[in-house]
Amino acid sequence: MNYSKLSVVAVMTLALSACISAPAGPPGPQGATGAKGTTGYTGATGGTGATGNTGATGNTGAAGGTGATGTTGATGYTGATGNTGNTGNTGAKGNTGAKGTNADGTVIVVPAR
Repeated sequence: MNYSKLSVVAVMTLALSACISAPAGPPGPQGATGAKGTTGYTGATGGTGATGNTGATGNTGAAGGTGATGTTGATGYTGATGNTGNTGNTGAKGNTGAKGTNADGTVIVVPAR
């Protein structure tokens, strides 16, 4: 029975020790930083395809010729100009009558017709 009392005391001690906590000690030193892995290779850049050739330019067709110019018809003959008749003679000029005078000495001139 001695063992059972001791077992009870041990279990009780263990249970009470879980309730009592002691202050934490100072933190330990920080561990060393791990080594960095190597950088992987970059893949090669693909080449650009070749540029295709440009097709040949077609020739321009020949220009058409200008048609011949038609002939102009002959000019018709103009008839002869007729003669003009003789001009008649002008009759003789008549004489103007004598000139009169008025009382205050003014001369009146009558023009010829």
